[in-house]
Amino acid sequence: MKLIAENRKAYHDYEIDEKLEAGIVLVGSEIKSIRMGKINLKDSYCIIKNGELFLLGAHISTYEKTSSFVPDPTRTRKLLVHKEELAKLERKTKIKGFSLVPLRVCIDHGIAKVEIGIAKGKREYEKRSAIKDREIKREIERSLAV
Repeated sequence: MKLIAENRKAYHDYEIDEKLEAGIVLVGSEIKSIRMGKINLKDSYCIIKNGELFLLGAHISTYEKTSSFVPDPTRTRKLLVHKEELAKLERKTKIKGFSLVPLRVCIDHGIAKVEIGIAKGKREYEKRSAIKDREIKREIERSLAV
């Protein structure tokens, strides 16, 4: 699997409870743009609507060499998951405070996949303590390396 894009803001703003992989329905030359790394997951999220999973707010830039069909860069894209996984996601998101956040985009054997996290929002003091813990861990690693 080749990592194309990662949503670092999601790891900062949310506490990831569970992860799952989903296929993404693309049109036109969007896969070429993704292979070039022209996708941005910042401020994107997933919703379940009418028994289907959708990705909203992800920006896939247009492929420069395309001439005829140019899809909207921020259009809503359908995600492909099994019915059992979708039912599990729906149950989890019904719990107060949980949401679906795209974490990363990978290409696996020529197929674009999105890793979705079932996430709970962090409070401001939790973000600060996570940063503090990371700094302490980094200092310990540095002192052990020398």
